[in-house]
Amino acid sequence: MTGPTHWTPLAFDPPDTMAGARVRLERLRPGHAAALHAANAADDAMWDRLPYGPFADGAAYADWVAGSAAQTDPAFYAMRSGAGWCGVGALMRIDRAHGSIEIGHLAFAPTLRRTPAATEALFLMADRAFDAGFRRLEWKCDAANAASRRAAERLGFTAEGTFRQHMVVKGRSRDTAWFSILDREWPDRRAALVTWLAPANFDADGRQIRSLGAIRAAGVR
Repeated sequence: MTGPTHWTPLAFDPPDTMAGARVRLERLRPGHAAALHAANAADDAMWDRLPYGPFADGAAYADWVAGSAAQTDPAFYAMRSGAGWCGVGALMRIDRAHGSIEIGHLAFAPTLRRTPAATEALFLMADRAFDAGFRRLEWKCDAANAASRRAAERLGFTAEGTFRQHMVVKGRSRDTAWFSILDREWPDRRAALVTWLAPANFDADGRQIRSLGAIRAAGVR
């Protein structure tokens, strides 16, 4: 894109699948429900910041999956790593006219959290968005959710500010922290993530050799 006057609205359909070396994303469908519920069942706290959940049982979760799978925006994805089906995320607020899209509805089971597969899943979603021509990728979270804020900053999102009393979630007032990556910033962010995800950056026990922050500090941005 050479400037605002040259922008053309996007023709974009969320992909059916996205796959990397450690994780595969598939558009959410009812058949994913049982495995995802089993992976999440031991951790009700994971739903604290989401507008839904925890679920009383597998049937209640299956009902949520069926309803979510039928939506096109958010476009929900199930995530499968070496630990099986273990996460959900979405491409959402898909604004083709202005070239903006958001990653959200992240619900990672304990077996996915803080793993290279989790980072790769988010990388795949971001990379697909920019490859499709989006100008702006957003990340929003409860401003009190320190873990989500750290995750956004680690991935290379820029903090843009806080919308005070932005919404009410489960009866609680929520301030919302906004983050973004722009298309012109993505090549540097992408290079750092590709370097971090490379097999050579992990030892025989799967531990990282260099952190993503250290890779950026070394000039790979």
